[in-house]
This record gives sequence, C-alpha cells and structure tokens, in this order.
Amino acid sequence: MKNASAAALAFGGLRQSGAQAQVYAVDPQRGMDRFGQLHRDPAGILNLPAGFSYNIISRTGDPMSDGLITPSAPDGMAAFPVANQPGKSLLVRNHELDSLGEEVDAFGGSEALARKHVGKKAYDYFHRKLPVNGGTTTLLYDHVSGRVERSHLSLIGTARNCAGGPTPWNSWLTCEETLVTAAQGFGREHGYLFEVPAAHKGLVDPVPLKDMGRFLHEAAAVDSTTGVVYLTEDFDRGLFYRFLPRQPGELAKGGTLQALVIRGWASADTRNHTATEIKSDRMLMPLDKKFECEWLDLDAVTAPDGDLSERGALAGAAIFSRCEGVAFALRPDGQREIFFAATGGGPEQLGQIWRYQPSLYEGTVREKEAPGTLELIYESRHRAHLEACDNLTVAPWGDLIICEDSYSADPTMVNYMRGLTPEGKIYTLAMNAHPDKGEFCGACFSADGTILFVNIQRPGMTLAITGPWGSLRNTANS
Repeated sequence: MKNASAAALAFGGLRQSGAQAQVYAVDPQRGMDRFGQLHRDPAGILNLPAGFSYNIISRTGDPMSDGLITPSAPDGMAAFPVANQPGKSLLVRNHELDSLGEEVDAFGGSEALARKHVGKKAYDYFHRKLPVNGGTTTLLYDHVSGRVERSHLSLIGTARNCAGGPTPWNSWLTCEETLVTAAQGFGREHGYLFEVPAAHKGLVDPVPLKDMGRFLHEAAAVDSTTGVVYLTEDFDRGLFYRFLPRQPGELAKGGTLQALVIRGWASADTRNHTATEIKSDRMLMPLDKKFECEWLDLDAVTAPDGDLSERGALAGAAIFSRCEGVAFALRPDGQREIFFAATGGGPEQLGQIWRYQPSLYEGTVREKEAPGTLELIYESRHRAHLEACDNLTVAPWGDLIICEDSYSADPTMVNYMRGLTPEGKIYTLAMNAHPDKGEFCGACFSADGTILFVNIQRPGMTLAITGPWGSLRNTANS
C-alpha cells in the first residue's frame, strides 16, 4: 500500500485530531494511488490532494434570484454549457425532499408566497397546502469570478428527487425515488421522471414521463448515439432498465420500458450476498466475466401496486442490490459503455460497480446477432476501499467518479469520492471532513473539464473543485 499512513488509520483505528480522521486505503489487489495523500482542510469541509482547491458556491437557506430560498438536501446534478459563454456553466440540481420530514423548502413555509410564485406549475400539493417540497433548482455559475450569477426554482411539487441524468439535448432528467400516494397526504401518485431544460428560466411545466415507469427511480443515462435511456432502481431486489423512445430526444412521446435479462440465467441474483438468501447450488457473479444480455418488455409500467420489479424478476429479469448511479461513456474508439452502481451489492454489502456494453444493434430487431454484455468490474471487500457507491459521472480523462453515500453507524464512517479507471483500478479523490458526515452526490464536470461540481447533502452545500484536471488526460493510462 503506497499510502501507508492512510492504510494504518483504516485498519488500526482513528487518530484524534481537529478534523475527521482519514480511513481510506489503497486496495492491494485492485487499487492505485493516483493523487497521493489527501490534505486536511483547516476549514473542516473537504480534504483534497495537493494542488486542488474548492469553492462553496451555494448553501441550503441561501436566497435565490427569484426571491425564494435554496431548499435543503441537494442531490443529483448536472452541468451544462451556456450558449456563447464558454466560461460559464448552468447547473440543474435535485432536492431530495418529500414534505414528510423537517426540511427547508423554497417558500419558507409560506402558503401565500408559494401560490403566488408557483401558480399552476406545481405537480402536487401536500395536504392541499404547500407544494410538495421536492424538485430542482438551476444556477448560472461564472468560472472566473467563482460566483453564482443567477439561481431559481425550476421544478416543484415532486417528491424525493434523488438522482437523474443529463441528456445530449441539454436537459436534466430528474427522478422520484418514492411511491407515495394519497395515503401519505399527497394529491397524486409519485414515482416518475420529469424533464427540466437547462436553459429554461423559471418553473417548467411538470410533465411525468409515465412510459418510463413508476418505481423507486434513482438515476438515468442517455446513450448519445442512439437516444436509449438506461434507468436504475434503488431497491434491494431492483432491476436495471432501459427505455426505447418512439422518437429519440422527445421522451414525452412515449416508448417501451424493458428490463435486463442475463442470457441463459433467468432471474439471475447478481447481489453476491453471503449472509442471506444463500442456497448451496446458487451461482455467484464473478468479476471480469462478460455475460450476454437480452431485454424483457414490461407491461403495466405505471404499476399502481408498486410491483414492477417483482413482476420483472419473476419473468426472468436480473436482480441487483440497490442500483443508484448510472453514467454513459463514449470512448475515442467509438465504444459505448454504461456504468452503474449497486450500492448494497457484494459479500459485505459494500457496493458493486457494473459495466454494460450495448449491442452494435442496441434496441433493434438485429440485437440478438451481437447482444450487449454485462460485467462486474469492481466489488468492494473493505469499507476503506469503497463503501455505498452512489452517484456516478465520467471524468474528461475517462475515469469513473464515484460518490459515496454511507450512513453507517460505525464511528469510523467517512464518505469519500473515489475514482475507477477503465481497467477497474480504484483510487481516492476527496473526503468529506464536515462533522455531519453527509453523503457526496451530484458530481459532474463543467463542459470545458476545468471544474468538478459536487453536493454534500447534509448540511447542504454545492462545491466547485478546481485543480490540475487537464494533466490527467495525459496520465489516464498510467
């Protein structure tokens, strides 16, 4: 282990100091030390490698340009270019709220302000009073000044907007990770995707994309070459989905929802759990082996009983443990890859990273001639290497950036951002040093690759991280 001091902390207990102890280590089999030791942040916010720095650009409770309040629980997020302004980024940011707990809403609890500002553009109201708190905010950020120039509420009335994904046509797909209904005080069913154009000023019309299914949506990734959308489900017996739109780029026109099936292995349980549900003859999913895949058409996708994944698994779909982040990568050689995280997968339930490589004929009648493949490329065996992998993004130099989302009761629990190379080597990029130990979420790079934006959900802040990102393009294969 190259990072000897960090490894000693990981396996030998915590060192008491003015900031959180660092408990990461280099995986001796599948790890690397791309950046070296993290440096302790005197402000107690974010520990980073030498040469990197951060700027807090937004906090829960900050006033926004539209006169409202920045809501709490920032989560999934994407950065978009600004037309004719290369030094700026538009950020569309989720807020994982559902009106059921103690939350900071955009209206400060004022029903009068909410109705005046929202009009008819709230998807739903809670107990017919305030709009349901979940939704998105949009920020215009200037790279040079390091300041947010404009911010506003862009979607409201949705619930538990967890992650989502950017589209090639510069919109954000925001996902509801809930199935709440009138039984919990809501006016409508939830569990859908909504689309938010990045450049839209003000509130968008909240149109649920019902053909994309009603389930515990987590994230979405769009293949820019085909328009196919891949979807994850945050459920311990969840499925991995794809959506074939009738008209690529126009998701509201509907399409077909399908679930992944491993060819020759019906209802495959990929979770590799060793403590529960084990049979002596059960096959475990090995690392680095490619399995050919098929796709199963799903019916009754709005699933009023919330049983879509159960019906899909019974029909042969593969089962995953809490799929969360998903990201699309287009390699220089034209190879397309879909990465997704199974937060609870593996023998220690610490997390798995999967790679799906689409067929040359993905989503067409010729797909069976050259089926897509599924491969388990990383599975954590120790929390010092990776724990609770969640949101994902692909870095400009080709690595996968992983946000950790652990709420373990272990006193040594710390959330990190990790990196994973295309060859399956994992490393540590950053550490949350804040005493609240909140999850990282919403990691995304500016279009020019100079800034990594990320959220820390609790206490609620959005950060812009700068450093020698450009040099990594030349060392990506080191």
